[in-house]
Amino acid sequence: MEHSKVRDLLDQHTPIMVTVKGATMGLTAGTVTGAIVATLFDRDVPPVNKNVTHPELMRTLKVCGNYGLTFAALGGIYAGVDQLLEKQRKKKDFINGAVGAFVAGASVLGFKGRSISSALFCGSALAFTSAVLEHCLSDDKTHDQ
Repeated sequence: MEHSKVRDLLDQHTPIMVTVKGATMGLTAGTVTGAIVATLFDRDVPPVNKNVTHPELMRTLKVCGNYGLTFAALGGIYAGVDQLLEKQRKKKDFINGAVGAFVAGASVLGFKGRSISSALFCGSALAFTSAVLEHCLSDDKTHDQ
């Protein structure tokens, strides 16, 4: 595939491409966050085993992978639900983002918490945050014009 065709494919604003971009950005941000957390805050040194050559590196990579996959799932689900709602409702407003954030938070973070109450709390917190940010950013755009 030529370079220009790949660029045209990436510039498309389809729900699938936006979902892939959201998941990729989430993976990147999660991996970097995992590296920071593993380096600065996680001071439990794993025991040295005969089969593991670099236990500290392996622990850091596991933390990076865990954070990266969690953020990728959050970003992909959020972007996918947001785009699908925009396409179905034929509106681009804060409700799409709030519903996408609720679904992402409830499914991913609720699954990690393993309870319905944590799923509802995480989904509600992300939905509220998304709605507030969308409202603040849309107010900034209307004041600039």
